[in-house]
Amino acid sequence: MLTDTKLRGLKPRASLYRIADANGLCIEVPTSGARLWRFRYRFNGKPSMLALGEYPEVPLLDARGRRDDARKLLKAGTNPADVARAAKATRAEYAGNTFGAIAAELIDKREREGLSAGTIYRERQWLKKDLAPYLGTLPIKDVTVPVLLAALRRIESRAVETAHRARGLCVQVFRYAVQTGRAERNVAEDTRGALTAPKAGHFASLTEPAQVAPLLRAMWNYTGTPAVNAAIKLAPLLFVRPGELRTMRWADVDLDAAEWRYTTTKTDTAHIVPLASQAVTILRDLRPFTNRSEYVFPSARGAGRPMSENAVNVALRTMGYDGETMTGHGFRAMARTILDEVLGFRVDYIEHQLAHAVKDPNGRAYNRTAHLPERRKMMQAWADYLDTLRTGAKVVPIRRRAGS
Repeated sequence: MLTDTKLRGLKPRASLYRIADANGLCIEVPTSGARLWRFRYRFNGKPSMLALGEYPEVPLLDARGRRDDARKLLKAGTNPADVARAAKATRAEYAGNTFGAIAAELIDKREREGLSAGTIYRERQWLKKDLAPYLGTLPIKDVTVPVLLAALRRIESRAVETAHRARGLCVQVFRYAVQTGRAERNVAEDTRGALTAPKAGHFASLTEPAQVAPLLRAMWNYTGTPAVNAAIKLAPLLFVRPGELRTMRWADVDLDAAEWRYTTTKTDTAHIVPLASQAVTILRDLRPFTNRSEYVFPSARGAGRPMSENAVNVALRTMGYDGETMTGHGFRAMARTILDEVLGFRVDYIEHQLAHAVKDPNGRAYNRTAHLPERRKMMQAWADYLDTLRTGAKVVPIRRRAGS
């Protein structure tokens, strides 16, 4: 393990050398005498290296923190080098006092202040995908209320909730611009109430990673029948509709192929759910208890019918989560939000996995195998991410902004 005393004593040699710290972190000393932090890792089986800054500008503890953030991205199935390149490209593309440059500067500042890698990645995605196409190259002084609102309306036309989140980021960007003397007032505040309100009546759900973590721990500590215990553990992993989960049949599950094939109840179409290794383990452990029934989760009142439609919700109530906080259906919104905003998976992959009606550019419905290899990777990354939350990984709450 490195110490500040060792770091201060490092001298250049005839050729570059490196000294390891722990978990992939090392210090690199080229012939110039600079002391450069590096994170060595493997992604998709290939060795890679990520630059983390220079000592002493980046102290030892900060370097370890940056390494830990990179390791979290890896666990979520994301290459840290891709995230770093995207951030660098954003800074280069939006130079000067443009909206894009100031937004990128603010996000960099928030990263240095210790926000989680997932939060930073999500904000950069908002900037890149939702705001930069309309505002990125505009000087901040030219982004007036009508200009900003027009950009938000374009986003709203395809996704109301995304428009509200983008507006929230704009409020922070303008606040920072005012604080640094590059804008006279926060024009984003004047768009409050202008966007369509998100639809009411959604099923209650927890979508903040900091709230999801204790929920998962409560679920894994829950004591019930083997069927209910397995069902509540699989609910977040599979995020299917509750009626489809409770009527899951052993005949439709192929544990060797790690997939579940069935017909959806809402659209009456064939659907495939790739099973992460964690889901396969849960099902293998359950099988000796329920394999005499056609149902994976038979009713406690008789193996000839599935468990009650309220079984998962009742378990959640027992854990202290009422119907205004979390429901069995809410695991779908949880996955939809975090897979997009934290883990950065493509929305069409997520929509396919949710068994929503997704059409190709010609208006034809995609078949059930569309993007299946990518969806398999996504489902495993999702299961791994839930494990990191449940086992106590450091989580920074998603900050909800006023009016967003």
